[in-house]
Amino acid sequence: MMKDLTSSDITRQNILNNDYALDRIEFYLALGGTHWEGKRVFTKTQVANLLQIDERTVDRYLESNKEEISKNGYAILKGEELKKFKEYVGGIDAADISKAPSLGVFSFRAVLNIAMIVTESQRAKDIRGKILDIVMDVVAQRSGGHTKYINQRDEGYLPSVYEEYSYMEEFVSALDEYLQADNWKYGKYTNAIYKAIFLENMAEYKKILSLPKKDKARDTMYAEVLNAIASFEHELATEMSNSYKKLGRKLKPPELDKIMEEALKNPFLTPHIEDARAKMASHEMCFRDALHEKLERYIQSVPKSDFDKFLGETSKSLEERLSDPETLAVLKRLKDR
Repeated sequence: MMKDLTSSDITRQNILNNDYALDRIEFYLALGGTHWEGKRVFTKTQVANLLQIDERTVDRYLESNKEEISKNGYAILKGEELKKFKEYVGGIDAADISKAPSLGVFSFRAVLNIAMIVTESQRAKDIRGKILDIVMDVVAQRSGGHTKYINQRDEGYLPSVYEEYSYMEEFVSALDEYLQADNWKYGKYTNAIYKAIFLENMAEYKKILSLPKKDKARDTMYAEVLNAIASFEHELATEMSNSYKKLGRKLKPPELDKIMEEALKNPFLTPHIEDARAKMASHEMCFRDALHEKLERYIQSVPKSDFDKFLGETSKSLEERLSDPETLAVLKRLKDR
């Protein structure tokens, strides 16, 4: 489902925000350029030669994608900075820079950025193919080959699981004590919570992630999603208790349905729900190549910090976390609250 890089700015930015993949791409592609002030830079002439296009084509893409390419490292050197660059490169591309009052230079990220959007170049198309292959390899390798459970590599995952489990128990108890309904109420209202938060029921969610029937959906959910579910469950349990005391009897299903509708309008819950939708939609597209169509409008590029969270040095498998004394200490504190 990986989108066409030439048409998806979010997919492009997800790659350019992934420093782990960029290191591997830079090593394998060996695009050249000039090392200056600790980074690899390219002049417009070098970019045109690299992509086998003329400089006017480079200018055209710069003009139509200026904000995006600038964000990823395109800069214009002037004055003293340009003077230093000219002195540093010496005879390299002298015709390109010797008399210019200013000079546009591309970082390695900016070169990849423009290679992702140029449609006239076979060379750019080849680079895009290699980029996608390397990105998928890096994500698979750094996640231990299990992107289905990449959510569990976040150090915030286990505390969120514990919190959500506690509030789930509170909600289940509230259903027993305050709702007049048969045993089907547990499955019905679990699905209702899912639909309220991320607009899908459990069956839809599992189908999108190709989860076997035996797999637990919540085991694959990100910490932000679990936090939103916990907040929603706590709100429902609290309001059910209040309504029970006010009415002096158990609630009927339509009355609980009304409570759920009102909870969705709660201004204190709204930020949690919106954050859960954005994180779920964006992370699923980036890390699991899965599209939740009902959340498509929430998809954003994944920030660099989240690549560190799931692929970096602080990310660990669930097994590693459960053997970590610091994590166990956090869970004990939560238990003893």
